[in-house]
Amino acid sequence: MNFNFPLLKPIRIILFPFSLVYLAVIFVRNKLYDQKLLTSSAFALPMICVGNIAVGGTGKSPMVEYLLKHFSKKYPLATLSRGYKRRTSGYVLAGEHTDALDIGDEPMQFHLKFPGVAVAVGEDRVAALPQLLHDRKETKAVILDDAFQHRAISAGLNILLTDYNNLYSRDWYLPTGDLRDEKRRARDAGIIIVTKCPPRLEADEADAIRKELDIQENQEIYFSAIHYGDLYHIMNHESFRLNSELEVLLVTGIANPRPLKQWLNDRCKSYEQMVFSDHHIFSIDDLTDIRRRFDMINASQKIILTTEKDAVRLVKFKDELGQLPLYVVPIDMLFLFGGDEKFIHRIGTFIERHKPDVKPAK
Repeated sequence: MNFNFPLLKPIRIILFPFSLVYLAVIFVRNKLYDQKLLTSSAFALPMICVGNIAVGGTGKSPMVEYLLKHFSKKYPLATLSRGYKRRTSGYVLAGEHTDALDIGDEPMQFHLKFPGVAVAVGEDRVAALPQLLHDRKETKAVILDDAFQHRAISAGLNILLTDYNNLYSRDWYLPTGDLRDEKRRARDAGIIIVTKCPPRLEADEADAIRKELDIQENQEIYFSAIHYGDLYHIMNHESFRLNSELEVLLVTGIANPRPLKQWLNDRCKSYEQMVFSDHHIFSIDDLTDIRRRFDMINASQKIILTTEKDAVRLVKFKDELGQLPLYVVPIDMLFLFGGDEKFIHRIGTFIERHKPDVKPAK
């Protein structure tokens, strides 16, 4: 077994017996689905699932945005997410007056960036999908966000993401490791994408990873890196360029800010960080703390920087933010080795040729 134990905190190693219990539970659950004792529902339209088998940030949101960017102008698309940490329950379809508290930060991000896409949330995806398709009858394809481990729905195409810095092949199960599903379930994915790779990943290393993940003949593997876009002000969207004399207060409430910090290291004089929990709901007290921390930075050139996911949870303080130099950095997915054309063709072909292999769920 090739674990990442050196990367784990001692307390997580102590919890190893509990990870065996967790593994036993998900093994039994998957067997029940494999033997049709638990059933999956399918729908009579193309459904693309974007997910992973590990907790934490593997780049699901940039992947969903990549799909929306390339296909939403050609097809009427919809996304369905759980809507993590929202203050509503049940099925919600994003509308004109929706905010992040209604649907969650990542779905709100999709809604703002792609207003023509139907963005919906629902804990019970099997119940939410018929409602979504009833509300948006023109929908040609649905993207299921973070649904790979939720086997109650059978997607026609599964896209599985795994972090280059923590491949699922080297990980272990919760709570000792980060895996929330069995490693063998990777074979249910038609596409596997290794995310957050070094932009100059060598072909030999990519081949070694391909062998380690044991890619099957019916699977495709791609490699991608993070690309940070141009900064813009959270309120007026005025653009901004980093420079070597700038000091930055980095405010994040995301699962893995490490790549962003590495990116900042090469582009500014220095930075300080205020870390909040993933999907943190910012309060006015948080904003006061951010302002106080920013005022303490003794520099002639300084800004506050946050991510798009955090920005949708901060924008509610529009009256307070207008006077702050608070900028947002967008994140895109960059395919390596020229894989973007092949990937786009694969997705387009799936949408055009999809034929459900079971009767639609009622």
